[in-house]
Amino acid sequence: MEHPLQKFRFCPCCGGRFVENDFKSKRCESCGFVLYLNAAASTAAFIVDDGKLLVVERAKEPAKGTFDLPGGFVDCYETAEQGIEREVLEELGLTVKTKKYIFSNSNRYVYSGFTVHTLDMFFECTLDNYSDIRPMDDVANYKWIPLSEVNPVDFGLESIRQGVERFLKEKCI
Repeated sequence: MEHPLQKFRFCPCCGGRFVENDFKSKRCESCGFVLYLNAAASTAAFIVDDGKLLVVERAKEPAKGTFDLPGGFVDCYETAEQGIEREVLEELGLTVKTKKYIFSNSNRYVYSGFTVHTLDMFFECTLDNYSDIRPMDDVANYKWIPLSEVNPVDFGLESIRQGVERFLKEKCI
Protein backbone atom coordinates (compact mmCIF):
# COMPACT_ATOMS: atom_id res chain seq x y z
CA MET A 1 0.00 0.00 0.00
CA GLU A 2 1.29 3.44 -0.93
CA HIS A 3 2.22 5.74 1.94
CA PRO A 4 0.04 8.90 1.91
CA LEU A 5 3.16 11.08 1.68
CA GLN A 6 3.66 9.84 -1.89
CA LYS A 7 0.88 12.23 -2.98
CA PHE A 8 2.86 15.27 -1.76
CA ARG A 9 5.34 16.49 -4.35
CA PHE A 10 5.85 20.16 -3.47
CA CYS A 11 6.77 22.02 -0.29
CA PRO A 12 3.94 24.02 1.35
CA CYS A 13 6.50 26.61 2.55
CA CYS A 14 8.34 27.53 -0.66
CA GLY A 15 6.92 25.35 -3.46
CA GLY A 16 10.22 23.51 -3.90
CA ARG A 17 10.40 19.84 -4.80
CA PHE A 18 9.96 17.25 -2.06
CA VAL A 19 12.31 14.28 -1.83
CA GLU A 20 12.05 11.28 0.48
CA ASN A 21 13.64 12.01 3.84
CA ASP A 22 12.87 8.63 5.40
CA PHE A 23 9.94 6.20 5.34
CA LYS A 24 7.66 8.62 7.25
CA SER A 25 8.74 12.07 6.05
CA LYS A 26 9.65 14.18 3.03
CA ARG A 27 12.18 17.02 2.83
CA CYS A 28 12.18 20.08 0.59
CA GLU A 29 15.28 20.31 -1.61
CA SER A 30 15.07 24.11 -1.60
CA CYS A 31 14.36 25.24 1.96
CA GLY A 32 14.94 22.06 3.96
CA PHE A 33 11.42 21.89 5.44
CA VAL A 34 10.58 18.36 6.62
CA LEU A 35 6.98 17.14 6.44
CA TYR A 36 5.76 14.31 8.67
CA LEU A 37 2.26 13.04 7.95
CA ASN A 38 0.93 11.71 11.25
CA ALA A 39 -2.43 10.16 12.05
CA ALA A 40 -5.39 12.53 12.37
CA ALA A 41 -7.20 12.38 15.71
CA SER A 42 -10.79 11.14 15.63
CA THR A 43 -13.36 10.29 18.30
CA ALA A 44 -16.33 7.95 18.66
CA ALA A 45 -18.94 7.81 21.44
CA PHE A 46 -20.50 4.76 23.02
CA ILE A 47 -23.74 6.12 24.44
CA VAL A 48 -25.71 3.47 26.33
CA ASP A 49 -29.04 4.06 28.05
CA ASP A 50 -31.26 1.39 29.59
CA GLY A 51 -29.22 -1.40 27.96
CA LYS A 52 -29.42 0.13 24.48
CA LEU A 53 -26.63 1.58 22.31
CA LEU A 54 -27.24 4.79 20.39
CA VAL A 55 -26.10 4.29 16.78
CA VAL A 56 -26.31 6.68 13.85
CA GLU A 57 -26.76 6.10 10.13
CA ARG A 58 -24.07 7.72 7.97
CA ALA A 59 -25.50 10.34 5.60
CA LYS A 60 -22.29 10.70 3.55
CA GLU A 61 -19.55 8.57 2.05
CA PRO A 62 -17.55 6.71 2.98
CA ALA A 63 -19.92 3.92 4.06
CA LYS A 64 -23.07 6.00 3.50
CA GLY A 65 -26.18 4.27 4.86
CA THR A 66 -24.32 2.04 7.33
CA PHE A 67 -24.28 2.30 11.10
CA ASP A 68 -21.70 4.41 12.89
CA LEU A 69 -21.10 5.82 16.32
CA PRO A 70 -21.49 9.56 16.95
CA GLY A 71 -18.11 11.26 16.60
CA GLY A 72 -15.61 12.59 14.11
CA PHE A 73 -12.34 14.43 13.64
CA VAL A 74 -10.79 16.46 16.44
CA ASP A 75 -10.24 20.07 15.36
CA CYS A 76 -6.96 21.96 15.79
CA TYR A 77 -6.60 23.49 19.27
CA GLU A 78 -9.17 21.04 20.64
CA THR A 79 -8.67 18.15 23.08
CA ALA A 80 -10.14 14.73 22.32
CA GLU A 81 -12.64 15.35 25.12
CA GLN A 82 -13.71 18.67 23.58
CA GLY A 83 -13.89 16.98 20.19
CA ILE A 84 -16.30 14.25 21.31
CA GLU A 85 -18.49 16.84 23.05
CA ARG A 86 -18.62 19.03 19.93
CA GLU A 87 -19.28 16.11 17.57
CA VAL A 88 -22.19 14.74 19.65
CA LEU A 89 -23.67 18.24 19.78
CA GLU A 90 -23.17 18.82 16.02
CA GLU A 91 -24.50 15.41 14.97
CA LEU A 92 -27.36 14.90 17.45
CA GLY A 93 -27.98 18.23 19.21
CA LEU A 94 -27.14 16.62 22.56
CA THR A 95 -24.87 17.72 25.40
CA VAL A 96 -22.37 15.21 26.77
CA LYS A 97 -22.56 15.06 30.56
CA THR A 98 -19.69 12.63 31.25
CA LYS A 99 -17.06 11.07 29.04
CA LYS A 100 -14.51 8.39 29.79
CA TYR A 101 -11.76 7.35 27.38
CA ILE A 102 -11.78 3.57 26.97
CA PHE A 103 -9.46 2.58 24.05
CA SER A 104 -8.21 3.49 20.55
CA ASN A 105 -7.84 1.92 17.09
CA SER A 106 -5.75 2.91 14.09
CA ASN A 107 -7.77 3.37 10.93
CA ARG A 108 -7.59 4.36 7.27
CA TYR A 109 -10.37 6.62 6.06
CA VAL A 110 -10.64 7.42 2.35
CA TYR A 111 -11.90 10.97 1.83
CA SER A 112 -11.97 12.77 -1.53
CA GLY A 113 -9.77 10.04 -2.99
CA PHE A 114 -7.09 10.50 -0.30
CA THR A 115 -6.36 7.95 2.41
CA VAL A 116 -6.38 9.70 5.78
CA HIS A 117 -4.70 7.68 8.52
CA THR A 118 -6.55 8.24 11.79
CA LEU A 119 -6.24 7.38 15.45
CA ASP A 120 -9.82 6.71 16.55
CA MET A 121 -10.33 7.32 20.28
CA PHE A 122 -13.39 5.71 21.82
CA PHE A 123 -15.25 7.24 24.75
CA GLU A 124 -18.08 5.97 26.92
CA CYS A 125 -20.43 8.95 27.30
CA THR A 126 -23.55 9.90 29.19
CA LEU A 127 -25.85 12.72 28.16
CA ASP A 128 -27.73 15.50 29.93
CA ASN A 129 -30.88 14.57 28.02
CA TYR A 130 -31.68 11.44 26.01
CA SER A 131 -35.01 12.53 24.50
CA ASP A 132 -34.25 15.53 22.25
CA ILE A 133 -32.16 13.75 19.59
CA ARG A 134 -32.07 15.47 16.20
CA PRO A 135 -30.07 13.92 13.34
CA MET A 136 -27.89 16.71 11.95
CA ASP A 137 -24.59 17.33 10.15
CA ASP A 138 -23.54 14.02 8.52
CA VAL A 139 -26.12 11.86 10.35
CA ALA A 140 -29.13 10.63 8.34
CA ASN A 141 -30.91 8.94 11.24
CA TYR A 142 -30.36 7.35 14.62
CA LYS A 143 -31.50 4.23 16.41
CA TRP A 144 -31.36 2.73 19.89
CA ILE A 145 -30.37 -0.96 19.66
CA PRO A 146 -30.38 -3.36 22.63
CA LEU A 147 -26.75 -4.30 23.34
CA SER A 148 -27.64 -7.97 22.89
CA GLU A 149 -28.80 -7.23 19.32
CA VAL A 150 -25.92 -5.00 18.14
CA ASN A 151 -24.20 -6.61 15.15
CA PRO A 152 -20.74 -5.19 14.40
CA VAL A 153 -21.13 -6.21 10.72
CA ASP A 154 -23.71 -3.42 10.34
CA PHE A 155 -21.03 -0.77 10.97
CA GLY A 156 -19.46 0.39 7.71
CA LEU A 157 -16.11 1.71 8.91
CA GLU A 158 -13.55 -0.94 9.85
CA SER A 159 -12.21 0.80 12.95
CA ILE A 160 -15.70 1.49 14.30
CA ARG A 161 -16.71 -2.14 13.62
CA GLN A 162 -13.61 -3.33 15.52
CA GLY A 163 -14.36 -0.87 18.32
CA VAL A 164 -17.94 -2.11 18.62
CA GLU A 165 -16.71 -5.72 18.74
CA ARG A 166 -14.24 -4.86 21.51
CA PHE A 167 -16.80 -2.81 23.46
CA LEU A 168 -19.36 -5.61 23.36
CA LYS A 169 -16.75 -8.20 24.34
CA GLU A 170 -15.58 -6.11 27.29
CA LYS A 171 -19.18 -5.52 28.36
CA CYS A 172 -19.65 -9.34 28.34
CA ILE A 173 -22.56 -9.24 25.92
